[in-house]
Amino acid sequence: MNRQNILLRIWKFYISGFKNMSNWGRQVWLIILIKLFIMFVILRIFFFPDFLKSNFETDKERSEHVLDVLTKSK
Repeated sequence: MNRQNILLRIWKFYISGFKNMSNWGRQVWLIILIKLFIMFVILRIFFFPDFLKSNFETDKERSEHVLDVLTKSK
């Protein structure tokens, strides 16, 4: 019960902070969220393809490849 109270107080603290934020602060947060969306969604789709899924058929083959790469001595 005490944990829920703390989480509720933290949630209310952040909500009141965002409600009382100036327009400049909201614009900065909007820019931050747009940049994070671009970094984690758009770039991942176009520049970081799923290597294991495209090169190996089964989970067993994928796990063997990962284990081989991790344990390969130089």
